[in-house]
Amino acid sequence: MREAHPIERAVGMEYYVSDADGVGGHLRASPEDFRVTELESFDTAPVDAETGGYPHLVLRVELHDWDTNDFASALSDKLGISRERVSWAGTKDKRAVTRQLFSVKGIDPEDLPDLGGADVAVVGRAGRPILFGDLAGNAFEIAVRNCGAVENAAAVADDLRRFAGGERVEPREGTDGGAELPEGPVTVAVPNYFGQQRFGSRRPVTHDVGLAIVSEAWKEAVLAYVGNPHEREPEDTQTARAYVDETEDWQGALDRLPRALGYERSMCHTLVENGGERSADFREAVETLPTNLQTLFVNAAQSYVFNRILSQRLERGLPFDRPVEGDVVCFRDSEAPGDLPLPDIGRSQRVTGKRLGTVKRHCERGRAFVTASLVGTETELADGEPGEIEREVLDDVGLEPGDFDLPGEFDSPGTRRAIQVRTELDVARDGDDLTFDVALPKGSYATVLLREFRKNDPAA
Repeated sequence: MREAHPIERAVGMEYYVSDADGVGGHLRASPEDFRVTELESFDTAPVDAETGGYPHLVLRVELHDWDTNDFASALSDKLGISRERVSWAGTKDKRAVTRQLFSVKGIDPEDLPDLGGADVAVVGRAGRPILFGDLAGNAFEIAVRNCGAVENAAAVADDLRRFAGGERVEPREGTDGGAELPEGPVTVAVPNYFGQQRFGSRRPVTHDVGLAIVSEAWKEAVLAYVGNPHEREPEDTQTARAYVDETEDWQGALDRLPRALGYERSMCHTLVENGGERSADFREAVETLPTNLQTLFVNAAQSYVFNRILSQRLERGLPFDRPVEGDVVCFRDSEAPGDLPLPDIGRSQRVTGKRLGTVKRHCERGRAFVTASLVGTETELADGEPGEIEREVLDDVGLEPGDFDLPGEFDSPGTRRAIQVRTELDVARDGDDLTFDVALPKGSYATVLLREFRKNDPAA
């Protein structure tokens, strides 16, 4: 177990589980190097279905170098409708080629505009919008270019195979002195961390905004989002954000913030109009943002706490592929695809000493998953040492489940989430490049798998 890159530690991912050296390399040298295809799980009616009962037009969209939120905004602008009428199942990476479903309420196929970098196909109609999570998972085809130590890939793969519960395999030596990669897919596992993009790939602050919101510190939430410069940003952006921190002059901020920072500018407009003196002014500024982004802030706070819990479990040496006494496990979703096991969070069980052996066998056979808290108002923490970890992390960030009883889009009942993701991985080498083919259940991040191989700056 090795200490992670500083920017990963800042969002709670404190360790790698692989002790092998990384391969380095560059991710997303072009959008085509990062391909994501949604594994769909949403039923539709024919496109000519009666619009009264099926008001939502369902689209399959292939996006080239588009942020999901930006595409939804551009589509709604072109259609002349509220952005809230555009929905999707999962937010995808921007610098990528992604194929995913969208639904749009109250339009016909002939209304659809042309948008550069977006190939749109009509799938059918639906009686409700696509909601976040309406997918089984995602299939990834990813190239990592110019790996400085590509010969380390086999050792990393073996570490991840053992983290999945496999036995060590004596590697075959390749021509460059490193071990040869396994031929064909191999079962690997990683901690089910929330990836860097959950918090902001360039400026990881969404969890800071969320933690302020959960504490109902609305001014601090605005400052965390509008101010709070980061060294990875362009110089003019850093200067504008620093001005906000120093002066809290919202009109001056509007004069300085780049036009591309539309959300930040919207918040400043609201503060200029309302005076920016009362807590309610700052809450209203946050509420000018799209509802899914408001929810994302709170989700990011939950994700940060979850990542911290997983890191503490690693630090204490507790297993991820099987439970210990006090854990809460959930059972496999019987309706999930056979080759993509998904946990059914609604079917959970606390692990007592009496049941420990039986539940371990369920986990070994892929029928159950160890979980940790995504804390919210209805969260019941684990018992024993896992519960001790959850309580220590919550105490350290100054939160408790009742804090998530919040107004509007910020309220969250919480849930539980599997702490390990196990999958079949196929890695191939072409000179100094590596390609990764893998399918992951919804909510899991390919970048969390890739970080174990690369072990360098996530932005590289």
